[in-house]
Amino acid sequence: MMIWLHMLLILELKLLGGGDSITQTTTLANVGYMAPEYGLEGMVSTRGDVYSFGIVVMETFTRRKTTDEMFDGEMNLNQWIANSLVLPDAKIDEVVDANLLGIGTKQEDDDHVRKRDCISTIMRLALTCCAESPEERISMKEAVTTLNKIKTKFLKDGAARRGVLLNRPRVQHCFN
Repeated sequence: MMIWLHMLLILELKLLGGGDSITQTTTLANVGYMAPEYGLEGMVSTRGDVYSFGIVVMETFTRRKTTDEMFDGEMNLNQWIANSLVLPDAKIDEVVDANLLGIGTKQEDDDHVRKRDCISTIMRLALTCCAESPEERISMKEAVTTLNKIKTKFLKDGAARRGVLLNRPRVQHCFN
């Protein structure tokens, strides 16, 4: 789990840029990673990169591509994940890669809820990155800040569960 969070942070740092530059182009993009405004107007911006980042995050955690045969017609990757987070009878466990949660393996443990909550938060972030309108999307800097907060919470919750205190000064006992 921590490897995924670390990889996402590295990817985000590489995508961070200065400002929200916009360019118009006729360059073709990969279906599924392309922001709606690029497909409709040919407008390329850093907000379009944020959209693509959100798609990559969703694909990474679900092990499904936007071009998967299950996403035809009205259903797409974004909707599938959004439904798993908001519908009362749906669960994020049904869309994320079971290996990340350790479902059905020897790794399955009582830490399942903590992992599920962390991944749910990451999926909400990815959906925010994939908002239809570029103005509604967060910036890459905001995405990095959010991922760092998710990582910190995940680590603190895990440490608290094990009875470890983080960010506490060491107390040295002197014996005379």
